[in-house]
Amino acid sequence: MAIRIVIAEDNSFLIKVVAEKLSFFDELQLKYTALNGDELIQKLEKDPIVDVVLMDIEMPIVNGIEATERIKQKYPQIKIIMLTVFDDDENIFKAIQAGADGYLLKEVNAQDLYNGLHETMEGGAAMTPSIAMKTLKLLRNPIALEQREELDSVRLSVREIQVLEQLSKGLSYNVIAENLIVSSGTIRKHVENIYKKLQVHNKLEAVQKARRHNLI
Repeated sequence: MAIRIVIAEDNSFLIKVVAEKLSFFDELQLKYTALNGDELIQKLEKDPIVDVVLMDIEMPIVNGIEATERIKQKYPQIKIIMLTVFDDDENIFKAIQAGADGYLLKEVNAQDLYNGLHETMEGGAAMTPSIAMKTLKLLRNPIALEQREELDSVRLSVREIQVLEQLSKGLSYNVIAENLIVSSGTIRKHVENIYKKLQVHNKLEAVQKARRHNLI
């Protein structure tokens, strides 16, 4: 039985590369392609008879993570495999949260892509070995997942980051106030907001947590 596939990818050259890999197997039927998540959702509304979406992450207008979440809510029967160059922890975690059924790197060869499609259709989770290892590490460390989730919502302002950077150099509130041409009271208010957002209790914790998560 044919597996009906859609490719969502903003790079037309890569669409051709993936389509060529699919063409080696008669049972893999490429129905249509989309250049972003919004276009994909519109096309699915017109023709939702799809088995698998091969989904890029970094796309304009609506990215692959958001598109996955929206599609899974409306068409839970459609399998979604993230097909991306990114194998970092944050993207893996967000893809899993959004409901992705698998996660393969774009460099995957035709046979492994074919195997991954079949594995997913049979209820498995298609993953390249490096992705599978990272996923296991994420699932084995729920505390790290919670911390990641917490920090996903942290949005420091430009001024708060400037204050944090100066705090990291060991400067006093008064010196920071002079450097940023504001009052020391304003600096104290910024620091208070930083502590609240980062969920810390002192300057050292704030600087350490900000550095750990590349905020400064």
